[in-house]
Amino acid sequence: MARLLPLFFIFSLFFSLSSSKTLKRDVKALNEIKASLGWRVVYAWVGDDPCGDGNLPPWSGVTCSLQGDYRVVTELEVYAVSIVGPFPIAVTNLLDLTRLDLHNNKLTGPIPPQIGRLKRLKILNLRWNKLQDVLPAEIGELKSLTHLYLSFNSLKGEIPKELATLPELRYLYLHQNRFSGRIPAELGTLQKLQHLDVGNNHLVGTIRQLIRIDGCFPSLRNLYLNDNYLTGGVPAELASLTNLEILYLSNNKLSGVIPSEVAHLPRLTSLYLDHNQFAGRIPEALYKHPFLKEMYIKGNSFRAGVNPIGVHTVLELTDSEFLV
Repeated sequence: MARLLPLFFIFSLFFSLSSSKTLKRDVKALNEIKASLGWRVVYAWVGDDPCGDGNLPPWSGVTCSLQGDYRVVTELEVYAVSIVGPFPIAVTNLLDLTRLDLHNNKLTGPIPPQIGRLKRLKILNLRWNKLQDVLPAEIGELKSLTHLYLSFNSLKGEIPKELATLPELRYLYLHQNRFSGRIPAELGTLQKLQHLDVGNNHLVGTIRQLIRIDGCFPSLRNLYLNDNYLTGGVPAELASLTNLEILYLSNNKLSGVIPSEVAHLPRLTSLYLDHNQFAGRIPEALYKHPFLKEMYIKGNSFRAGVNPIGVHTVLELTDSEFLV
């Protein structure tokens, strides 16, 4: 009898979902999205109800949940189908979304400020599109957001300080855009941020300015600052980021000597210093670091006798290993 209870529960849940009505707001929004996306999704989106109507299954990529007496759309995943055109604003009417994944398409134009309406959103994945213009400040209204993937677009302007108001944010990918100005030091106040990737942009400033807030980046494991226009040196204060594992500084305009304090990063595994203007010697302690497997130094002015550690490997440009 005990074994029958889980099956009974699952059947009851399925029956409740199939017999409940879908919220009209979500039905209207998905049908507007269907009309704007065109034939590439129409073949998989059959019927008028995106959550299914008993005779037809839910639309492909659409996940619904029961909320009171109604079904609501909680996840929308339409990726790698070459969607062409502007970001579908009707998406922002799906107020119960927790996951929105439109990556690897050909979306153009700006991310609309109405994105701030999706208060329950945890994962926003828009990477590998052709999105343009500035990142709206309203992105800071997504207080439940844990993962933000915007890499490989054409977003420009400054990185909005409002990102620092996202208390749950763990992964922030802004790689390969056209962001300019300085990286907001306020990002250091994000207590749960583990991965920050702002590589391949047009950013300026110094590392010291980025970590100037006391106790900043307490959970940060991976810091990608590569391929920008950063100047100045590597500050000794960097050693305060005790959870740091990957520090990627390649292809900037950084200079000075590497401070011995960097060797005090207890979990450091990869250190990329190549193609900057560093000089002097590498601290001996780095060569004795128990976990450091890679240290790439090519394209600097280090003294003779300074050697790399390990075999240089090109870091992956995709972020699929961090997707949940």
